[in-house]
Amino acid sequence: MPGPLAGIKVVEMGVWVAGPAAGCILADWGADVVKIEPPGIGDPARLFRYMLGGDLPFNPVFENDNRSKRSLVADLRKDEGLQIALDLIRGADVFLSNIRPAGLARLGLDAETLCKRFPRLVYALITGYGLAGPEADRAAYDIAAFWARSGIAASLRQQGAPPPHQRGGMGDHNAGLAAAAGISAALFQRERDGKGQVVSTSLLREGIYTLSFDMAVAMRFGTPIQIGNRKTMGNPAINCYADSEGKYFWIVGLEGERHWPPLARAAGHPEWITDPRYANPRDRAMNAEGLIAQLDAIFATKTRAEWGAIFDAEKDLWWAPVQTVDEVLADPQAAAAGAFVEVPDGDSTTLLPATPVDFGGTPWAPRAMAPELGQHTDAILTELGRSAADIARLREAGIVA
Repeated sequence: MPGPLAGIKVVEMGVWVAGPAAGCILADWGADVVKIEPPGIGDPARLFRYMLGGDLPFNPVFENDNRSKRSLVADLRKDEGLQIALDLIRGADVFLSNIRPAGLARLGLDAETLCKRFPRLVYALITGYGLAGPEADRAAYDIAAFWARSGIAASLRQQGAPPPHQRGGMGDHNAGLAAAAGISAALFQRERDGKGQVVSTSLLREGIYTLSFDMAVAMRFGTPIQIGNRKTMGNPAINCYADSEGKYFWIVGLEGERHWPPLARAAGHPEWITDPRYANPRDRAMNAEGLIAQLDAIFATKTRAEWGAIFDAEKDLWWAPVQTVDEVLADPQAAAAGAFVEVPDGDSTTLLPATPVDFGGTPWAPRAMAPELGQHTDAILTELGRSAADIARLREAGIVA
């Protein structure tokens, strides 16, 4: 099961999450991804093991974004180390990085230089704020560019409350998926004209696109959509409610006229369907606060499982549990949907989240856990034609590890 990108060679200079996430997707899809890391700690995402608390035996954050790759350690600040990178790129289809453009330029690995030298190369870059403008080279993590600056955090903030905290890597993984899609499109175009090109995305751009529902409304009408408050939702049929145990579930009745009658029946009040206070969407919106309070009291009388059976008996009542991470891991539908993958790990396997795309004709499968720092340095240098003596000399000089 080689995957649709079998035979594609990728050189990744990725750090933390966004670049490595894109590289992981390409590796899952079958590409040979060589991860160039600096001497010392390598990709700083290897430090997640300590950031999570103590000297832990595993590094699941790093493992998840770097499986099926090969690691080479080379000091690109030294001429011979940089030459190793250039030799790798010469034979590659894709160069992928989320290092800031100015840093890449200092090494001579900027897009203009590499694309001129290797005209078939697809040069993929993930930045914080884009490739143009006064802040193009501004440092950013996804919580800055994707979450805070894009408008997402403010759009989720309830009145009088601080902005909510983002979960780790949300914007990074979105940007990684966008980059992988762009790279695939550029490779497809290269099949037509034989030319590589620059592919770029940014955390800011990805955040704004994620919020594009709100953005489009604001751009067309000149005013933003009001931030949702569950106590006053104009359509009580698309709202979250708590059960008798404090567990939440979401009713997802976007089409009010279609979804209100089954909700009224499920709540035990079929008379509400013809009640003049709730007879049409406008009436329900005008009386939403009182109606939601009544629904709150009703839903607090049974468990979520009990309500689920009642909801499922109604053809047009759609709902979903608000699940914790532990509940998701135990959800049989998540497993059936392919959300988790067994990654080969020595004589056994390790279960990790799957990347979110499958292919019927060219199914993918992970090949290995994330590499140890420099695990494949010797093998990759041998592929580049370096002799054992050359490799020993390079290691002695601190150029590779």
